[in-house]
Amino acid sequence: MKRNRLGTSDLMVGEIGLGCMSLGTDEAKALSIVHEALDRGVNFLDTADLYDEGRNEELVGKAIAGRRGDVIVATKVGNRRVPGAEGWTWDPSKAYIRSAVKDSLRRLGTDYIDLYQLHGGTIDDPIDETIEAFEELRREGVIRYYGISSIRPNVVREYARRSNIVSVMNQYSILDRRAEEEILPLLQEREIGVIARGPLAGGALAEAKTPTKGAMDYSLEELLDLRERLRAMSSDTRGAMSHLAVRYSLAHPAVATAIPGASSLEQLRSNLAAASVPPLTPQELERIRGFSKVNRYAAHR
Repeated sequence: MKRNRLGTSDLMVGEIGLGCMSLGTDEAKALSIVHEALDRGVNFLDTADLYDEGRNEELVGKAIAGRRGDVIVATKVGNRRVPGAEGWTWDPSKAYIRSAVKDSLRRLGTDYIDLYQLHGGTIDDPIDETIEAFEELRREGVIRYYGISSIRPNVVREYARRSNIVSVMNQYSILDRRAEEEILPLLQEREIGVIARGPLAGGALAEAKTPTKGAMDYSLEELLDLRERLRAMSSDTRGAMSHLAVRYSLAHPAVATAIPGASSLEQLRSNLAAASVPPLTPQELERIRGFSKVNRYAAHR
């Protein structure tokens, strides 16, 4: 699988990684998906302490046991669970980040994290304090690099300007093109790598799943029409519509890796088949952009 440098780091990530949120809690099933991903050339795994209340990190840790040196592990922090209470609270404080990383290390069964990401963020956060926490962890060798996972333009701009982030995880697909006009160009200019999540738009662009409702700015009728156009494009040279969708997310030069999720081996194999498909041509990109919508961020300006 082709590998790309993640921003200015020395992390060389496979162009298709694995978003681990969809693995579920069945240990045997989750481990089989991760093991097959690694065997097929995936080297970038993205998890978070929030997923399944930490169980996801534990499963990833078990899956990479004995193979740690071959895997780039990314996890996230900032959503704090309060014992005995429903849900979680947002806590980007230095004290919490330094405490939470210890729990993530334990669950992952490792003594370092390759990429530690702030799992959200608002413009009202103590951003300098948050950055200080990540910088301290980096100097101590607990994490190798840090980034943010955010779709808020105002937050992305602040971290791009004030910190040493090497990556931004951002929702990006044919259905969700919001990042194209203001976030991707900025990150490309600053040499900050993009991790494209949701390239299949929650399954709306997956071959095996027929939508029953609209998505993003698309009505159901518009979405079905878009799928037919993509299917017609992909049938000759790209095998499946989902391959075309993944290749679209990878086409922007700011994007280092796309991380579709998988809850079954069949989904995983279909996603990874896109690695064998040629990149989209400028003509194909222009055609897709011609019949899909240019979404724009309405909030967090």
